[in-house]
Amino acid sequence: MVFSEPIFLFIFLPLTLALYFISGRSVRNIVLLLMSLFFYAWGEKIYVLVLLGSIAVNYGFGLLISGALGRRRLVALWGGVFANLALLGYFKYTGFLLGSFGFADAAAHAPPLPIGISFFTFQALSYLIDLYFGRVQVQRDPLRLALYISLFPQLIAGPIVRYAEIDAALIDRTTTRGDVSAGTHRFVQGLAKKAFLADPLGLVADQIFGIPAGGLSPEVAWLGALCYSLQLYFDFSAYSDMAIGLGRIFGFRFPENFDYPYVSTSITEFWRRWHMTLSRWFRDYLYIPLGGNRAGSGRTYLNLSIVFLATGLWHGAAWTFVFWGAYHGAFLILERLGLGRLLLLSPRGLRHAYLILVVIFGWVAFRAETFAQMSDFYASMVLGRAGTEADFYPLARYLDLYVGILILIASALSVGAAKWFLPPSEPADGSSSPRMTFIQEGWFWILFLGTLISVGASSYSPFIYFRF
Repeated sequence: MVFSEPIFLFIFLPLTLALYFISGRSVRNIVLLLMSLFFYAWGEKIYVLVLLGSIAVNYGFGLLISGALGRRRLVALWGGVFANLALLGYFKYTGFLLGSFGFADAAAHAPPLPIGISFFTFQALSYLIDLYFGRVQVQRDPLRLALYISLFPQLIAGPIVRYAEIDAALIDRTTTRGDVSAGTHRFVQGLAKKAFLADPLGLVADQIFGIPAGGLSPEVAWLGALCYSLQLYFDFSAYSDMAIGLGRIFGFRFPENFDYPYVSTSITEFWRRWHMTLSRWFRDYLYIPLGGNRAGSGRTYLNLSIVFLATGLWHGAAWTFVFWGAYHGAFLILERLGLGRLLLLSPRGLRHAYLILVVIFGWVAFRAETFAQMSDFYASMVLGRAGTEADFYPLARYLDLYVGILILIASALSVGAAKWFLPPSEPADGSSSPRMTFIQEGWFWILFLGTLISVGASSYSPFIYFRF
């Protein structure tokens, strides 16, 4: 069950909201926890036991860390870290490791991947680490910790919420009319991104990346890469918008996850704007503990390389993701070595073109199923190479007036044009509903009604986080 499915929008969400708001404040956490577990079990069935196991293990290690002193406290922390990484490693990387070492039928021996395991594992790790360093207090109520780890708005697609960011709300929270209004607006904006932009662009991208070997032409390869780059941004940011909006309705303030990354003029800036909760997680729990930039240039570059190799593997258990992580890490290092200073001396338009090209080429590796497919795309995009069967897959087959208009609209919205039409997602005073102009009010209702119609009629709404 995902946010853009009719069963979620017309049955699960209204039922959850009704049960939540008619319940007394003393049992609202229980209602939300039960509905979150049901939400996960709907799609994962028996693998909800993996989620419950993660909750139990982290609750236990939290108590051990809190009650231990000296070296035993550190041992308890490392026990919790190992348990979480072992769980993630078994389900996510068994097949990858077996295949990398040449085992036949590695995929057949790999366990099914529970959706969202990377998200809830990283959240649990942040709780244990912050607890060890005294940044948060131990949560002795198992139901509250269970709710933190399993909270359905951000369970399967982020953002990665740290325990310290919602610990007070787990104990006591209120939801005002302003919260409901702001949360609803944010959710609808995200749903509109998904239904009107991400899904139709993703359909084109899927068709092009599904072209068999030898069928690519340069223009079709570029179209596929562009459509996928826009799909990925609007899909990722859409789910973050919907999660933040739903969280707000239930009284939680989730952190922002995207800040118009395609307006960036360097890879360094891009990673300050793209999937910000993941970037901060790796910064605080891996990069800084490794030494950050405190031990000289050579160690800094090594630390960056480790972090981005880990970032690639976090996104998917395949060598193409390792390449994608190393690729971004290499550009970050190049910018530190002097490319960044050279960019600052260049016109903004040239810097922006550099960023877009680097990112688009990176997304090809992110999307490609194999190195062979990635190489075919790069050969077509860079060398202008057309496959022997390219005539069977002409550009006109994928690019029509509708797709062209979608690309123009998506490109404009990806750099902030939506601010002209939509209300602010966060009220200035934190409590009242967003103040909208007449045009903004009209756009909101168009989005709201249009998305409901689109979701009800659509047969294509992929969930692209299945590898996470």
